[in-house]
Amino acid sequence: MTAPARAAIDLGSNTFRLLIARPREAGAPGAPWRRVDYAHRIVRLGEGLHERGALGEAGMKRAISALRDFAAIIRTHGLDPKEARAVATAAMREAKNGEAFARRIERETGIRVRIIPGDEEAALSLAGAAAVLKPETRADMLLFDIGGGSTEFIRARDGQARDAVSRPLGVVRLVEACLRSDPPSEADYAAMKQAAAAHLTAVEQAWHATDGGAPHAPAHLVGTAGTVTTLAATEMELVPYDADAVNNHVMTRRTFLDLHDRLCAMTHAERQALPTIEEGRADLIIAGLAIVEAVMDRWGFDAMTVVDAGLLEGAWLAAGGLAQAYRK
Repeated sequence: MTAPARAAIDLGSNTFRLLIARPREAGAPGAPWRRVDYAHRIVRLGEGLHERGALGEAGMKRAISALRDFAAIIRTHGLDPKEARAVATAAMREAKNGEAFARRIERETGIRVRIIPGDEEAALSLAGAAAVLKPETRADMLLFDIGGGSTEFIRARDGQARDAVSRPLGVVRLVEACLRSDPPSEADYAAMKQAAAAHLTAVEQAWHATDGGAPHAPAHLVGTAGTVTTLAATEMELVPYDADAVNNHVMTRRTFLDLHDRLCAMTHAERQALPTIEEGRADLIIAGLAIVEAVMDRWGFDAMTVVDAGLLEGAWLAAGGLAQAYRK
């Protein structure tokens, strides 16, 4: 008998994503889910949040529109939107009107949203990523999940979390605070890296508690979410996008720096014209480059493993009680 499908939604500060999948048969190769349907929308819900302290009406309208679309997709598969595992992250977590907006979402779309804390966001990201990563990478890794409003840093061994740190470091925040020129100036980019580096210092300070001394950087760097998957797709000229091709792709530091030089020399319009950069990400990719480079510089990584699976897939696993199998 075919296992029933279930739905999960990731309401990020920049992008909303929907996954409808069935559990894969026990012992079958590949990820533990078999995708039935997938959709995503760039909504920039966190736009202007750091200035107002609240979600703006324009972003909320875009979010409601995206979630109405998701609810319709869910219904086409005979599922109830109320049963979807919908998790919201930094933008709704930090906004003074975040809880009120969650109630509005349920009234207008039927989707029940739970605003999750940073440590749960990190744990779910690890569960999703670990489910598809190669064992040798999972053995000792630093997973970082760059979002629109926050970045999560998880040190893990054999897929089990050692610690997790969530920092208010996101691409939407950096663009709004630092990007002033087109193409980006060296000063703009340096300001982004400097801001990222300050957060990495805080990450190291948190590591001291676990390590009882000098902080330890794991052997492997693993990146998930839209920034790093877009970089991987651009490197591979991956059109159309293929999540399976992105999972476990290794990007060397040399390749990353070549991409940095290429993308930073382009105007916003030129980057947006690239077939691997979706609408709404042409400016955010510059902030993402700064975060990735700061991480590589701080801990001396020569390569980054890219994984498409992350928070969304972790939420899907949690909906079926499976997340514990992939993270501590």
